[in-house]
Amino acid sequence: MEQDLREMFRKDREQQKHAIKPGHEERFLNKLEEALPVNKKQKWGWLKIAASIAIIASIGLGVVYFNGENSQNSTTVVDNTTTEEQKNEFTFGDLSPDLKKVENFYVANINMELAKLEVSPDTKGLIDSFMEQLNNLNLEYKTLNKELKELGPNDQTITALIENLQLRLQLLQKLKRKLNELKLSKNEQINDTSI
Repeated sequence: MEQDLREMFRKDREQQKHAIKPGHEERFLNKLEEALPVNKKQKWGWLKIAASIAIIASIGLGVVYFNGENSQNSTTVVDNTTTEEQKNEFTFGDLSPDLKKVENFYVANINMELAKLEVSPDTKGLIDSFMEQLNNLNLEYKTLNKELKELGPNDQTITALIENLQLRLQLLQKLKRKLNELKLSKNEQINDTSI
C-alpha cells in the first residue's frame, strides 16, 4: 500500500496533459486591456504641474519674506568687488574641476554662514571686527590668486588658497559661537534679574 509520492505525482503528470486552449493568450490580453487601459490621457496634466510650481514658488517667497521681515535692516559688506572684476579675476578653481568643487564648497559655506549672522546693536562691534579680519583674508586670497596666475600652479599656492578658504570658514564659525555665547549670557542675566 505504500506508494512513493514522487512516483505518484510523476505518473499523474504523464496522464494529464495540460495544454492551453487556442486563442487563450489573445483573450487574456483583451480582458487585461479592458480592465487596465494603457493609454489613459490626462487632459489637465500640465495644469497640475503649473499649480505645483506655483505652490513651491509661493512657499519660497513666503520663507524669504518672513526671514527678511524678522532680520535687522543693517547690512555688512565683506566683498564689494564688481562683477566685471570677478569675471576678469583668475581663481584656482579655473585650473581643474576638482579644485573648482573645493572652492565652490568653501565659498558656499562661507556665504551661508554670512547669511545666518544676526546683526544687532549689541553685537555690531564684534561682527565688525570679525568682518575686518575676514576682509583681510579675502585680500590675501586675491593676492594668492594673482600669484597663481603669474607664476602658474604649484602645490604651495594651491595649499595656501585652500587654507585661506578654511580660515575664513573657521573665522565665521568662531564668530557664530561668540554670538551664541553672548546670547546665552544675556538670557542668563535676564533670568537672574527676573528671579
